[in-house]
Amino acid sequence: MTTDLARWQFATTSIYHFLFVPVTIGLAFLVALLQTSWYRNDNPTFKRLTKFFGTLLLINVAVGVVTGLVQEFEFGMNWSNYSRFVGNIFGGPLAMEGLAAFFLESTFLGIWIFGWDRLSKKLHLTCIWLVAGASMLSALFIMAANSWMQHPVGYVMNSQHEPQLTDIWALFTNPVFVWAFPHVILASLVTGAIIMLAFSAWHMRRQSSVTAFRRTAIISVAVLAPAIFLNMFIGSELGVVEGKYQPMKIAAAEALWTTCPSHCAFSAFQIGGGPNDETPTQIIEIPDLLSILATNHPDGEVQGMNNLQAQYVKEYGPGNYIPNVFIQYWGMRVMAYLASLIALFALWGLWLIRRKTLGKAKWFLLIAPWFAIAPFLMNTAGWLLTESGRQPWIVQGLLKTSQAASPSVTSTDIWISLTVFVLMYLALGVADVYLMIHYGRQQLEPSPEEESGVDGGPDAGSASTEESEDDRVPALIY
Repeated sequence: MTTDLARWQFATTSIYHFLFVPVTIGLAFLVALLQTSWYRNDNPTFKRLTKFFGTLLLINVAVGVVTGLVQEFEFGMNWSNYSRFVGNIFGGPLAMEGLAAFFLESTFLGIWIFGWDRLSKKLHLTCIWLVAGASMLSALFIMAANSWMQHPVGYVMNSQHEPQLTDIWALFTNPVFVWAFPHVILASLVTGAIIMLAFSAWHMRRQSSVTAFRRTAIISVAVLAPAIFLNMFIGSELGVVEGKYQPMKIAAAEALWTTCPSHCAFSAFQIGGGPNDETPTQIIEIPDLLSILATNHPDGEVQGMNNLQAQYVKEYGPGNYIPNVFIQYWGMRVMAYLASLIALFALWGLWLIRRKTLGKAKWFLLIAPWFAIAPFLMNTAGWLLTESGRQPWIVQGLLKTSQAASPSVTSTDIWISLTVFVLMYLALGVADVYLMIHYGRQQLEPSPEEESGVDGGPDAGSASTEESEDDRVPALIY
């Protein structure tokens, strides 16, 4: 009971924290693009846009940092056995994340905030690119540690039967890390691009600084389209890697109980399923797709959960080695289907840009703000698929979750802290959503022409002129 509560608590705080991480990484990159465009062509509109979306970035960072700190305490309070077990492995990458990546990100973010009109344009631009790079560097070290939990490498067991790191570079050449890290970064770019597109579409639909926000809408789509398609490919390759090192995760993602020797079909939906239902009704079975996703070959074998369970009992001893099949099956499909929907939405945006009708696309501009929820659901489903699929292991093949919890923590302790965290996070969530929407609906800072009362600012001109001159990707993207 105590371990289950500790898992619920960490799952709650982790999922909540990961709502902010991809926004930070994605928006930092996009804000850096906007400021680079201002630096290159000296168009004041891009400076105004940089400050506008930079404000949204700062709101997200402020709340995200608070939610991340809680996890550090949970490692020591609720998972002391786990912390002791992996301490010799995670000490290096987590120290580098804190001392290098986070320190770099927070320092230069502060300099960027207060450096407007104090630093040279080039130095100020360098600061935001360092922030963007440091946020990705932070993800690199975290994903190196997480990937080791999925597939332990570069270690030996010491006399206390704890893993001792012998090759730190093995962490960064781990096959799981090689595919998981770009998967997370691209998912972050997708999230940031959709957030920027959502606010841009809202303003365009209300005829607010249409020319300016059309530019950010175009940049958003220009980043979104390649990012989502590349991420779908990388996610597929990550599935192949997991099929090799974590076959139970792949079997559970298809609710496959019996080994399929070749040409395994992928079900679009199913009725039933779960730990007590080994014969669910499969709906719309796509031939060969499961074999391709798991092995990259249409005739590849996919092992079933019953076969793997018997194999693991022989290897590791008695126990239940089958994860939550419901979470795995539907987590896989929510992630995949939403990614496909986002890809179609990106193609729609590219088609509108090509036809130079983005500013007049009523339905696209109406849907875009609501579409912002899609990447958050996709990211959450992906993390559930990754983390739940490893169960009952907290470190694959080395340490079970049931062995990782702190022995001195009681269920009452966790209930109290879980309740406090949920209430606190609800308050932070409401505050974050309110601030993002409040500042996201603000008008852009007035241009120099508007401040001086001179007509003909960057947003001036007829609708036809705007469509012909501004419905194109800025030179920065070329």
